[in-house]
Amino acid sequence: MNNSKLVYSTDMGRIQSAIEKTPQNAEINDGTIRVSRQTQGRKGKGVILLTGFILEPNALKQLAKRLKQACSSGGTVKGNSIEIQGDQILRVIDLLNAQGFKTLRVGG
Repeated sequence: MNNSKLVYSTDMGRIQSAIEKTPQNAEINDGTIRVSRQTQGRKGKGVILLTGFILEPNALKQLAKRLKQACSSGGTVKGNSIEIQGDQILRVIDLLNAQGFKTLRVGG
């Protein structure tokens, strides 16, 4: 049963394979902050999504506060990512680089 693709059996129920595929939206925590612009589910209004942080929740909230103040916009912390309202992606990247974060622009 090493290379079996069986995922359910009436005898045993749900079977978990040893090798699981990583979800397409899996968060990558390699120390690089991925900066992207999203409009999905926001009625056409864009936000800047920052993912890949390896910070404690309080430090993440403080960073989000500084970014929001520098951009003069709103935003939020969701899980291990930050959302900044508006389209000031270059300013956000410059601010993160100035604070010593390694950034990578993802998407258009």
